Amino acid sequence: MRIYVDADACPVREQIEDTARMYVVPVTFLCDTHHVLRSDYCEIRHVDAGRDAVDIALINRCRTGDIVVTQDYGLAMFALSKGAYVIHPWGWRYQKLSEEELAAQRKQRKRTRVLQHTYKKNKELMRRMFAEAFEDLVILALEHEVQE
Repeated sequence: MRIYVDADACPVREQIEDTARMYVVPVTFLCDTHHVLRSDYCEIRHVDAGRDAVDIALINRCRTGDIVVTQDYGLAMFALSKGAYVIHPWGWRYQKLSEEELAAQRKQRKRTRVLQHTYKKNKELMRRMFAEAFEDLVILALEHEVQE
């Protein structure tokens, strides 16, 4: 199992690194050449600065049982189709949904714009919520890895 992060605009890189280090899970941050990232634990992979270049690189690397962190819905759906676990930086997990479920979810998200705005204003709350959800997901993925 490995963690892959769409790191160009990821606001929770520190929380990812802390949890991964605690559970000794390798992490790859993928970003384009316009970003400068540093980590003493995570692998940093720079890709060309083209449209969807990071997304393509991440999808080519991720496998069943890996964890992907992204804000990009399209990338999330590709990762899910490969059998990866996918989590948003706000702490909610992406899931494969039918068209009806997807429409209902979009409608619900429109209603929660105020809450999302609150998350953006209170970054510490967002980071805490993500850290808790992410740690739970890492534990789940590690348990599934052991069972197989």
